[in-house]
Amino acid sequence: MIKALQDAGHEVLRLRDNLPVESEDNAVIAQAQTLDAILLSLNGDFADIVGYPPGRFKGIVSIQMRNQPRLTGALMNRLLSYLRAHPSMDHYRGKLILVEVDRIRIRE
Repeated sequence: MIKALQDAGHEVLRLRDNLPVESEDNAVIAQAQTLDAILLSLNGDFADIVGYPPGRFKGIVSIQMRNQPRLTGALMNRLLSYLRAHPSMDHYRGKLILVEVDRIRIRE
């Protein structure tokens, strides 16, 4: 996933380069804010709009893999297509983007 994003010209900051891998979700989202970054996660916890109201963040992209690694290619194709169509970081501000194999859902 990281290589596909980098190959498409996106800057990728990895959790392990900025926080301990076992960091709590609140620390992860706070670090994304500090880095002025959109959080891209496989962790379904960040898809919870009650726990992580999208309006409070610079953007959350949740990859809906559902423990099915065979979906990785299709999910990345969907994500990369969406990123090409919406290249501005401002588009993601205050939104939760749910990337599924057959669609993208947006919650604000």
